Amino acid sequence: MPAPKNVLKQAMAEGRLLRGLWLALGSEPVTEIAGRAGFDWCLVDGEHAPFDPAMIRRQIITLENTGTPAVVRVPGNEEWILKQVLDVGAQTVMVPMVNTAEEARAAVRACLYPPEGIRGDGGYTMRASGYGAVAGYASSANAEICVIVQAETREALDNLAEIAAVEGVDCVLFGPADLAADLGYRDNPTAPEFWEEIKRGIGVIRAAGKAAGIFAPATRNAEMVAAGVTFLSLGADAALMTATLGALARSET
Repeated sequence: MPAPKNVLKQAMAEGRLLRGLWLALGSEPVTEIAGRAGFDWCLVDGEHAPFDPAMIRRQIITLENTGTPAVVRVPGNEEWILKQVLDVGAQTVMVPMVNTAEEARAAVRACLYPPEGIRGDGGYTMRASGYGAVAGYASSANAEICVIVQAETREALDNLAEIAAVEGVDCVLFGPADLAADLGYRDNPTAPEFWEEIKRGIGVIRAAGKAAGIFAPATRNAEMVAAGVTFLSLGADAALMTATLGALARSET
């Protein structure tokens, strides 16, 4: 029995517009609601939210039960944490702060079994292999792993063509908040020249044959899609709850 098909990776390769939601609250009911809402993907944010591997596992299971593909963002570009999230069942991972092609290659190597990579085989201890029930997992898993790397610095922009060209990188996603800070736009993130830089970067990624992604303000989404973005974040559970509950509390009754 081979590894499960990664439908998100396939859809990404086909160039479909994939719209999703960031999950930071760690609430399984909220994750279940999000998974049933109709998004193309939901991302479990292991970088800025207080997730450990056991909580990530529960989030993945919750999303699997809704049929919505899970993306897991790891805290950093480290082999050990990528191995753990893959072993608990993630097939699509996002790696923050990837600044060079070598860093992108390191992320890919950490996600793939030899000879293409260095991922260790946990065999019967891994949820990813059905605890051994998926007998052909190690020989079929590589083809179903989807790697998204984030470009969040000037260094990443300078190396963007080389990063996007790395074999095994499926998508490069811009993190505008960190990128704005690194480029000197922290106090002026709406500057047209900043967004022109991002649009130029989207063109570079698409020219390499890879998907381009972004988590931008909602007012920029149509512009980003027109520029070539196909992996689009529509918001985050925590921010949506803050806005919705705040509006409700301020409403007149």
